[in-house]
Amino acid sequence: MLIYLTEYLQQYISGFAVFSYITMRAIMSVLTALVLSFVIGPAMIRWLTRLKVGQAIRSDGPQTHLIKAGTPTMGGTMILFSVAMAVLLWGDLSNHYLLTVTLSMLGFGVVGFVDDYKKVVYKDPNGMRARTKYLWQSIIGFATAYALFAMATVPAETELLIPYMKDTVIHLGAWTVVLSYFVIVGTSNAVNLTDGLDGLAIMPTVMISAALGVFAYVSGHVYFADYLNIPYIPGVGEMTILSAALVGAGLGFLWFNAHPAQVFMGDVGSLAIGAALGGMAVAVKQELVLFIMGGIFVAETLSVILQVGSFKLRGKRIFLMAPLHHHYEQKGWHESQVIVRFWIITIILVLIGLASLKIR
Repeated sequence: MLIYLTEYLQQYISGFAVFSYITMRAIMSVLTALVLSFVIGPAMIRWLTRLKVGQAIRSDGPQTHLIKAGTPTMGGTMILFSVAMAVLLWGDLSNHYLLTVTLSMLGFGVVGFVDDYKKVVYKDPNGMRARTKYLWQSIIGFATAYALFAMATVPAETELLIPYMKDTVIHLGAWTVVLSYFVIVGTSNAVNLTDGLDGLAIMPTVMISAALGVFAYVSGHVYFADYLNIPYIPGVGEMTILSAALVGAGLGFLWFNAHPAQVFMGDVGSLAIGAALGGMAVAVKQELVLFIMGGIFVAETLSVILQVGSFKLRGKRIFLMAPLHHHYEQKGWHESQVIVRFWIITIILVLIGLASLKIR
């Protein structure tokens, strides 16, 4: 929104021209989301506490988690509000990449909000029925995937880029919609499964979002894209604003979510930010790189799949407890050890993902 105001003002004061640069608007997006999170965070935590929307704790989980019972949840609304306001203020809302992925994020947030609301207000431990939740995720995910496909402007947007290999792509055509759907919905659920310890999901989200912002910027810049030998996608650089907003809002939320957490993000946050990561990866054509950088999310998801499958087929469990972070807690790792070590692994994986820009 402010981009239009600054374009008008630069006719009279040339200094406002600086806001025409994506880099400057990305910086402002980070700061806006961060400050908003700091400002509304305490009030939101007090409000959620008064509403008694406390988190229910699994009785079969680590005993150290029992002290967390009653901690306010649904704090992900803070993230979504901060991101939405930052995008609204500093983004070019005529850009279909930015608008589509942002709306997708908010749509998944609504699904998560309803699920959380049923859990904490109606005291239904199951929340929204799994089939119903997945149906709505699928509808929004498919709509997002189809919209990005339908508005594609260059052939690269219907291809799968193979990282670390020069000029190696798989032409998907309309199958791009299927791939995009699984990336968006899969990432949404993967982040949701990872969100089980204080700060465990949000910090990897911040790091991966920042990396996707780099991919968005260089993919939307004709000279950088040519130099790095990656597909040039006109207009996708605007996704940097969403990426930056998620970084700022994520760091702001971590301030209150760091161990011991004052608030949990809930499904309203985890489903939404996962969908945002998936949508950004699809837009910048880095689906496989997201798989690498989000290795922690992948491992957490696989641990649940393997645990359930093994128990149903063999009657035996592979892990002491799933998702994976609980397995290590049961092995004796302190919660903070699990969190920080998973963060360190994510840093390494993000750097490996970024290396794909040069290693070909």
